[in-house]
Amino acid sequence: MNVQGFMTAEELKQEASTGRIDTVVVAFADHYGRMMGKRFDVDFFLESMEDGTHACDYLLTTDMEMEPVPGYAFANWELGYGDFHLIPEMQTLRRASWLRKTAIVQCQVFNEKTHAPVEVAPRTVLFHQLDKLSKSGLQCMAASELEYYLFEHSYREAHEKKYQDLTPAGWYLEDYHILQGTRTEKFTGAARKHLKRSGIPVENSKGEWGKGQHELNVRYAECMQMADNHMLFKQCLKEIAERFGLSVTFMAKPHTDQAGSSCHIHMSLWKGDQNAFTGEEQIGSIRCSEEFKWFLGGWIKYVPDLMVFYAPTVNAYKRYVDGSWAPTRLAWSYDNRTAGFRVVGKGNSLRIECRIPGADCNPYLAFAASLASGMAGIKNQIDPPEIFEGDIYAAKHLPRVPYTLAEANAYFKESEFAKEAFGEAVVNHYTHFYNTEVQAYQSSVTDWERQRYFERI
Repeated sequence: MNVQGFMTAEELKQEASTGRIDTVVVAFADHYGRMMGKRFDVDFFLESMEDGTHACDYLLTTDMEMEPVPGYAFANWELGYGDFHLIPEMQTLRRASWLRKTAIVQCQVFNEKTHAPVEVAPRTVLFHQLDKLSKSGLQCMAASELEYYLFEHSYREAHEKKYQDLTPAGWYLEDYHILQGTRTEKFTGAARKHLKRSGIPVENSKGEWGKGQHELNVRYAECMQMADNHMLFKQCLKEIAERFGLSVTFMAKPHTDQAGSSCHIHMSLWKGDQNAFTGEEQIGSIRCSEEFKWFLGGWIKYVPDLMVFYAPTVNAYKRYVDGSWAPTRLAWSYDNRTAGFRVVGKGNSLRIECRIPGADCNPYLAFAASLASGMAGIKNQIDPPEIFEGDIYAAKHLPRVPYTLAEANAYFKESEFAKEAFGEAVVNHYTHFYNTEVQAYQSSVTDWERQRYFERI
């Protein structure tokens, strides 16, 4: 087994023979970015890994409560909810250090009858964009910076309290405070250690701009590997919290009066060992290539069309508040945290940071949206708007991100660009998914309504 935590099938066999590994989690990502799958006895996994396994295709048509949702063409009661085929991507096999004697592998989802990849599966959506990119001779390197809130209650306790009056892990703003970080080092230190041992190199952790809010940064990687790492990152932190009797949330906006949690996406394109974003064009203090300009231009232009992939929940849109560190307008700048697109680095480290996605995004879909938009920018030579300097929150003339999931989904549904980039089947599938989420919210009575109307209406 190599030092990064990854292992080959032969190394897994050796670990199994000595009893150090007895279980393999075989998993894939659903619409929400949750890990779904099965736990295998390690010996049976080694015997059957080339054949893969099966799971019910309803898993790509359910709501958050695992109820089958009618109206999908992909799978429904009329079609009988059959199986799809899960084939382990063996290059993702690694030790799940935070779980006892366990390895984990991520899967590609295939149609049981045609043996073609299921086009609406999130990992497939990203795979198709990366395939297009590779045919142009480019590779994408990416990183996602996830923020989260930590609470002094187990998940069961939080559920029994109806997620109200929870005690955060800190009682004043955490932002960069070493003392506050020390108080949660039992949890955060364990997370850093286990991520590193499980093939996810860690850079650092820090307090964030909320009570009990933190960020743990992992190193950038090739785009698909980064998306896989992102999903495992969330799973790891939730399961470590479970062990310690704590809870962690990746909701985009868990508190009305505190900062939301983001997923800042960093991207650059590479030709071999050369960053394709570097060049001789001068924009302010930036020296860049035409590919950089056009990628940035396309990424900004198509945010409204693909906003559902950056902000996939009703809650996500409550994060976009002026003066809250979350971006509200479509502009770019150099090293300016009020911008939706913040350019950072120089030379081979030059990259674009999109600050729009929330911590609740599905990484495969958010990365796919970013790549599709940027590649369309290069193809059609879309120039970005002028670089902005100053407080973008105060620039009311700039276009704003959509206000609600319903608004964003309407853009997505009608977008010719989305249909061209992903295909009509994918657009129709996810339009229905996000519409189901909107309808579930609109039909629910909330605590806010009871507090506001119970007596005084």
